[in-house]
Amino acid sequence: MEPNPNLEIRIKSDKDAGTITLMDTGIGMTREELVESLGTIAQSGTAKFMKALKESKDNKSSDNNLIGQFGVGFYSAFLVADKVTVSTKSSKSDKQYVWEGQADTSSYTIREETDAEKMVPRGTVITLHLKEDEKFEYADAIRIENLVKNYSQFISFPIYTWQEKSREKEVEEEADETEESGDDTPKEKKKKTITEKYWDWELVNETKPIWLRNAKEVAKEDYNTFYKSTFKEFIDPQAYTHFSTEGEIEFKSLLYIPGMAPFNSEDMLSGKTKNIRLYVKRVFISDEFDGELFPRYLGFVKGVVDSNDLPLNVSREILQESRIVRIMKKRLVRKTFDMVEEISNRENKEDYKQFWSSYGKNMKLGCIEDTANHKRLAPLLRFNSSKNEEEMISLDQYVESMKEDQKAIYYLAADTIKSAKSAPFLEELVKKDIDVLFLVEPIDEVAITNLQSYKDKKFVDISKEDLELGDVDEEKEKEIEKEYRLLCDWMKQNLGDKVAKVAVSKRISSSPCVLVSGKFGWSANMERIMKAQTLGDTTQMEFMKGRRILEINPSHPIIQDLNFACKDTPRSSRAQAMVNLLYETALLSSGFTPDNPAEFGARVYEMMGLALAGQNNAQAEGKVGGEEKKQTEEASPSTPEESFEVEEPSEVVEASEVIAEDDPWQS
Repeated sequence: MEPNPNLEIRIKSDKDAGTITLMDTGIGMTREELVESLGTIAQSGTAKFMKALKESKDNKSSDNNLIGQFGVGFYSAFLVADKVTVSTKSSKSDKQYVWEGQADTSSYTIREETDAEKMVPRGTVITLHLKEDEKFEYADAIRIENLVKNYSQFISFPIYTWQEKSREKEVEEEADETEESGDDTPKEKKKKTITEKYWDWELVNETKPIWLRNAKEVAKEDYNTFYKSTFKEFIDPQAYTHFSTEGEIEFKSLLYIPGMAPFNSEDMLSGKTKNIRLYVKRVFISDEFDGELFPRYLGFVKGVVDSNDLPLNVSREILQESRIVRIMKKRLVRKTFDMVEEISNRENKEDYKQFWSSYGKNMKLGCIEDTANHKRLAPLLRFNSSKNEEEMISLDQYVESMKEDQKAIYYLAADTIKSAKSAPFLEELVKKDIDVLFLVEPIDEVAITNLQSYKDKKFVDISKEDLELGDVDEEKEKEIEKEYRLLCDWMKQNLGDKVAKVAVSKRISSSPCVLVSGKFGWSANMERIMKAQTLGDTTQMEFMKGRRILEINPSHPIIQDLNFACKDTPRSSRAQAMVNLLYETALLSSGFTPDNPAEFGARVYEMMGLALAGQNNAQAEGKVGGEEKKQTEEASPSTPEESFEVEEPSEVVEASEVIAEDDPWQS
């Protein structure tokens, strides 16, 4: 070590000469080692050294970070170089030797170095004489610096590159010859600042591999600084985790949850985000993965993974089939969930709100794509509800606030909270003080459907048939169903194939009717989403639409009047028109789209015309009746005694028994 105690690497490029020179102050090579190591392809001195190290009795530790075990790395130089020169001086020899090889020959030469200017105390100097078509790219100093930063940023030895720099310098201004000086007294010369360019060595790998240090010894500021410098971020991360795994496999990792989501959400869900950097023994291997280390929905996580178990020549095929990589993926995902849970449990609830606004869709996507982690994903979900329109709640909060006799978690999918809040499906549940989750994002319904249940409570869509709310008088229900069975059959006959059946509803209290979906088909919300798909399949649409059931409210006046009409005047065209109008109105209020909006509009206009005509007739009749009454009073004035006579109460009759001359159900 005496000739040069500093172990370092220096790289210098020369555009004019078309060369790259790599210099190190390592152990160097003797003539015999040059012949053995560089004279044979696939001859690895490192592999031999490691083998001897393992066989050595004095070696108590098998832990090492030696690389270069393939023997062919040196010959990759000929991909860009016509000629390679290796000048080396070993500490074992007093002489320095030069190895030279040409790209188009099968031989090489070794000679002793005689040029005093090229002598080195110890180490190796490799000069690549670049091909003509490679000079422009690889002789560029900035290109060399970027390559070193990308692949060797965390090598433990310092790496310097020869870079052009600039500095400010003060110089004296030249005297103006045109100026005439009348006296010989010395004048103070003016100075100006100029920018001077020069070349010097610059340390490239300043950033230290922070993940190799003990987590207890690293401050939060150091983690944030490393995150910003490595991933070119300007906002501190929301959370980070630094851990090492030992046992079956060994690797160290440092993961971050970014403080802000990328502006383009497609980048976040892309499999090729370049957010995870894989190192093997501190040498950068790749940052292009397609689900090998992280599932797609966790693509927003950034970090580094450093493994000693993977080979340096790891390929995409090896990553896909490697058992080591599969184990690493499980542990990385587990640690990511730990980070998210830590954010959700913080006292400052705004932290998780910020996380959810940025990455909430990713968590829901995980419910669809990662069934193995449903138990960890479900507690992290957040939704608005009928009782919590402003603040989102977790599934745990919903379950805790459930009524004792409530057996399911109820939800309703809609396009906005406002439309969900005003949906007729909610009426009876609100009356019974049952909370309902509002799923207002397109991905919500699919995510919940994939979860199926939470803490033994099934998810139930309140817009689908066979809704059970409990606490029902079965006898009374049977009586109502019996009373309105004829109406249900009559309405079904009028509507035909538009509905699968008409039934008495248990979920509405103020609306006359509601249209619900079948158990196994799409809901109205899902139907709307699928219709909006650019590449939607129309054949699948017809199959998945499922059946529709019209549920009626027996306590509503319109339904009661229709019940009388179906018994008294079942063939009334006006009554049949009313049934069709009710159906199309239920389509809209239930979230569906009318098949023929123009026809629906015409029916509404017709009913408005009838209502206005009836109002005008009533006003006209009232006016005539008032005049007749006035004339009668004037003709026969009553005495005070007669004016206080009490009239006998009129007999109360059912509405169906009163048949006026202008019956509204008569066509």
